[in-house]
Amino acid sequence: MELILVRHARPEHIETSDGSPADPPLAEIGHQQAAAVARWLSEEQIDFLYSSPMRRARQTAMPLEELCGLVVNVREEISEFDRDSSAYVPMEVLKEINRPAWERFASGKMSESFHSLTVWFSGVVAALEEIVEGHGGQRVAVVCHGGVINAYLAHCLNFDSDAFMKFDVDYSSVTRVLASSRGHRSVRSVNETTHFRGSPHLSIRD
Repeated sequence: MELILVRHARPEHIETSDGSPADPPLAEIGHQQAAAVARWLSEEQIDFLYSSPMRRARQTAMPLEELCGLVVNVREEISEFDRDSSAYVPMEVLKEINRPAWERFASGKMSESFHSLTVWFSGVVAALEEIVEGHGGQRVAVVCHGGVINAYLAHCLNFDSDAFMKFDVDYSSVTRVLASSRGHRSVRSVNETTHFRGSPHLSIRD
């Protein structure tokens, strides 16, 4: 089967004052990115669609859901590791306002404040493996997060789970993994952004 991992589109920069989870919606450019990746992927035969429950992922999945005539299946286990954080700072903004924090992310090292990271990592891998096992011979799209995509790639490529953020995946980019019923996992592509062609303003680089 082919697992298509779609990172959510660009969300708004949100920091809550009461400590509640930020869970931002898409920014205006994020809605444009979501529409672009949906148009591109709609040219393929996608059999099932899954999404993280977080707003930025659900809103990214909506155009794909409509164009492909699919009903999205929400999986709690593929939420991002910072689900309960009171702030969401896009990486290109973080680079400007907190360079040391950006460099930690860019190096693949995660903050020690995420004390349950190992549990989260295991849950992500288990959920995606469950999706793979349930859809033999099909093409399945999963709209999720940069951390989720990196975690599954680390699993497939046998990277250490304590420094798994090895790949820079753009907003609304596509990563593909081919999975066999015998347990073989082959990374077909990482960070596809074909849908940005002709619309360079949609490509946001750090």
